Amino acid sequence: MKGFARREFQLVLLRRMADYQPGLVEDAIRSLGASRTEMREVNARWQRILRSRTFPRGRRRYETVLGPPAGVEERPIGDVACEVAWWPPLALWPGLRFEIMMGPDGTVMQEWLVRDDGVPVPPLETVDDLAPWSCVVGDLDARFGAVAHQDGEVPSRWHATLTGPDGTAFVAHFVWGLLQTVESI
Repeated sequence: MKGFARREFQLVLLRRMADYQPGLVEDAIRSLGASRTEMREVNARWQRILRSRTFPRGRRRYETVLGPPAGVEERPIGDVACEVAWWPPLALWPGLRFEIMMGPDGTVMQEWLVRDDGVPVPPLETVDDLAPWSCVVGDLDARFGAVAHQDGEVPSRWHATLTGPDGTAFVAHFVWGLLQTVESI
């Protein structure tokens, strides 16, 4: 799509992350050679695209922006067979790929950053190791076991509740699947 590709898509992801990590987002914007103004303009354009009746839906929407997926597979979720598509890692988050999960009708049900195949989960021994942008949602399950997941207040957000060794409960806040903050509850 003219004027909207992987760089701009990263700016869209950063826009929601700025609510939690403005400093990290500012550094990331600069590394892309962009400005806060451009990030807001790109996000506004993406929002118009999402609401457009003529722009493709489902996987085609992402293929138009990111190109063909690096892989597609069927993944069972309970009794439902979902299709999962993913794209190669984005420049800002090496080792992470963007993934979408679609229901049987092709509707995108989940879209987020996940750890790419073969990339090891970082050492996450304690809650103190959960630094912003250090891990994705799936890493918590791999390192902390019983984690309670909850949808966020908007589609790009996700929350996970976990318990530390001393019994203290924490909630980890994710945007597009990438850890933003952890707080004691």
